[in-house]
Amino acid sequence: MNIVQLTPGAGGMYCGGCFRDNALVKGLRSQGHDVLMVPLYLPLTLEDDDQSKETPIFYGGIGVFLRQYAQWLPSSWTRWLSHRSLLGKVAGKAARTRPEDTGALTVSMLRGLDGRQAGELNALVDWLKEHGQPDVVCLSNALLLGMCPAIKRGLGVKVVCTLQGEDTFLDALREPYRTEAWDELSRLAAEVDAWIAPSQYYGRTMQNRLKVVENRIHVVPNGIPLEGYQMSSLPAHPPVLGYFARMCPQKGLATLVDAFCDLKKQDATKHLKLMIGGGCGPGDVAFVESLKVTLKHAGLSDDVTWHPNLSREEKLDFFSRLTLFSVPALYGESFGLYVLESLASGVPVVQPPHAAFPEIIAQTGGGILSEGLSAQDLSASIRCLLMDRPRLLAKAKEGRESVIRTGSVQSMCDGVLNVFEHL
Repeated sequence: MNIVQLTPGAGGMYCGGCFRDNALVKGLRSQGHDVLMVPLYLPLTLEDDDQSKETPIFYGGIGVFLRQYAQWLPSSWTRWLSHRSLLGKVAGKAARTRPEDTGALTVSMLRGLDGRQAGELNALVDWLKEHGQPDVVCLSNALLLGMCPAIKRGLGVKVVCTLQGEDTFLDALREPYRTEAWDELSRLAAEVDAWIAPSQYYGRTMQNRLKVVENRIHVVPNGIPLEGYQMSSLPAHPPVLGYFARMCPQKGLATLVDAFCDLKKQDATKHLKLMIGGGCGPGDVAFVESLKVTLKHAGLSDDVTWHPNLSREEKLDFFSRLTLFSVPALYGESFGLYVLESLASGVPVVQPPHAAFPEIIAQTGGGILSEGLSAQDLSASIRCLLMDRPRLLAKAKEGRESVIRTGSVQSMCDGVLNVFEHL
């Protein structure tokens, strides 16, 4: 099958969507499919070999931003501004961008050929025409839907859109852009031939918000490359609690720190250690420093280690040293690749009882849900599992076996291909 995958870069930040798309393309290529991965905005920041490295970057982030405020900008300038070397130098600054500051640009992008970036869209379609005729074009997320009508008409192909947590970004936009963006998405939804959601929860969420016909949304759980994951010994003396996600408020890191402080006050868990890893960009530094102050005032600085922006090898080692894992995300997480990563290392998880987590815990058996969303609820559940070693070991075994069986890149590729083949 001839496939084009369009994926936006994340500005020097590790991005679950980028990881997922890159792994998917690599997996599909290994099965003999012809897959062209096209990066948008900025270079992809990845742990594995970049499957888009031979492809030009379209909708270069600098040009797209300038075009929003200077439509007279010559196309030759925007092409020059899309060079990988230049975009790579500014990627770190893009990590400071906040959703609430990008409303006008988001709406313009969703308007496609009627938006201020119409020239970039035409350039992309023209380039795709010259580089083979795909059977299907896959959009990484719904924020790219403005491209859909032009791609379908220009190439005469089917378009599939993956759903990857867009609602959180869109709901953070300021008005009137928030309403305008959702209206544009609802209008464009009928153009999409099929949708792929990573969980039943998120499929239902976006079906309701976009008014999509139910049978056009297909659930294909995300998968991860399983090579290199080492089974943790689940250390007990001392036990080690882990967190691995972006170091930001939305992922619930402050809640976890508060839960850890509570656990350290209790005799049964007073020896507990905490390892915090994941992406930490320029916009996250102030928040991380505030947590370090909290831990210092509690006299716990020496019991916590910080591991920002790890390589894949360092990440694998990180997970192999844990006893228990939690990322108590505060928002409606569509999936959470970090849960699979923990289970692949044989480390059980404790997650909040909302969003996609109840679904994932039920499917994998690799952990438990806290009673509620508070730090006290989380600490109680963590203590409960730590104090029951046989149950901890059983959850570790069940979770790892489940991920090996259904959480691989191969499983994800099979599910995605099944959607493509039935268009």
